[in-house]
Amino acid sequence: MSRTRLLDREVGRAMSALSAAAKKGLGDPVLAELVMIRASQLNHCAFCLDMHLKAARENGESEDRVQLLNAWEETEGLYSERERAALALTEAVTVLTEGFVPDEVYERAAEHFDEAGLAHLIGLVAVINGWNRIMVSRRVPPGGYQP
Repeated sequence: MSRTRLLDREVGRAMSALSAAAKKGLGDPVLAELVMIRASQLNHCAFCLDMHLKAARENGESEDRVQLLNAWEETEGLYSERERAALALTEAVTVLTEGFVPDEVYERAAEHFDEAGLAHLIGLVAVINGWNRIMVSRRVPPGGYQP
């Protein structure tokens, strides 16, 4: 079965615009990359992992934090409480195992982000999940992204 590796130009532009707006509104490029890496780990998107790992390093993220992101809950003191709240919300929105984001996860994030910041964070999680689904369904291999 062949799959196209191309993305409709207008869809790509719209997704890129949403991503850029969410990142800008969040105002923290390192946190944005951590969120996108974590969602991409959960969704098994090799292309997006490759891209956002490179981008995180470009933004000065440490190897320890990148390497241990998959086990962030077990790492005491490596991620700030704000980052931990964002990662918990990222997982809840990405997986939606109970059909909704648990109140305690949302409330924890709301303690660390104002209303606009929370909206941008949720927007960023939504758009990376969309990108993950596009790239995984089309089986776009990693390695094509260069910072």
